[in-house]
Amino acid sequence: MAGLLALSSAIDRVNEFIGKWVSWLILVAILVSAVNAVIRKTFNMSSNAWLELQWYLFGAAFLLAAAYTLRQNEHIRIDIIYGMWSRRVQHWIDLFGHVFFLMPFVVLMIFYFVPYVSLSYRIGEVSTNAGGLILWPAKMLLLIGFLQLGFQGVSEIIKKIAIMTGKMDDPTPFISAHEQAEIEAKALAGDLRT
Repeated sequence: MAGLLALSSAIDRVNEFIGKWVSWLILVAILVSAVNAVIRKTFNMSSNAWLELQWYLFGAAFLLAAAYTLRQNEHIRIDIIYGMWSRRVQHWIDLFGHVFFLMPFVVLMIFYFVPYVSLSYRIGEVSTNAGGLILWPAKMLLLIGFLQLGFQGVSEIIKKIAIMTGKMDDPTPFISAHEQAEIEAKALAGDLRT
């Protein structure tokens, strides 16, 4: 289990690094959008390449941050139902979801994206919009994002098994929405006092 936990830790570090850095793509996309709007309004000219670049940047931020979001345990779940159970049952629910829903979906997407991206790259696929960008990098982002998500899924499965067998402490103990609100309120009150 020590080797698997080391693998999990390495996957976590890589996705943490990528997730933190990819957040800057949102700022770049906003700047590209602002420059494009100013040029369009000031000089009455625009380019589809600028619009597609914004799309690429937002898509990259979303796709490349999905694994980081899973690593941070921030994916959407129904807390009302999930919060009713003990932490041990929650771990079983998470493990079941990762093994029977997340991983099959990720494997299926990777299976279909490999030829999809490969064909796009081979033919040098370009946007059908006048002045548009090449498409294979955007399609490659789909494949990379799902590969990252797959690796992070493996990491989460390893951690869930280790937690449930007592080999590691729970890094993300469950806190209900009400408890989280109380914690944030206390922190905010502390900030206001200082």
